[in-house]
Amino acid sequence: MTRIPERDRNIMEQAIYLPMVLTILNRDLKVIDASPFKLKQPYVNLVDESMRVIQKELRSVKHYMNKEKLSVQEIKRDEAFTMFMFLYKGYEEQHNYFNPRIRNKVHELLEFYLFKRYTSSQISQ
Repeated sequence: MTRIPERDRNIMEQAIYLPMVLTILNRDLKVIDASPFKLKQPYVNLVDESMRVIQKELRSVKHYMNKEKLSVQEIKRDEAFTMFMFLYKGYEEQHNYFNPRIRNKVHELLEFYLFKRYTSSQISQ
């Protein structure tokens, strides 16, 4: 049973996932630059803008975590699971994440930042 409230746990998970999304987008940017696309700039712009939004959100996640004395550290990884230590206001908890679950969540976030965030922002306007 976790002592961490769901809202804080979700923020701590963002501190895990968002850097992974940025890493993937950085790699993709290098592939786009090296590719024989006739018009690269629209793809580069899409990836750059997505990275800016993610970096802004990651900054706010880190600010909140510093303010609330929260921390996440990867402590162990194998082919099936990755274990993280969640430090929450003096409490330590270990959480095991199934690697395909991490991959699926990162995939979901990539789709959101590249495509769905545009449609969700149009709905709210």
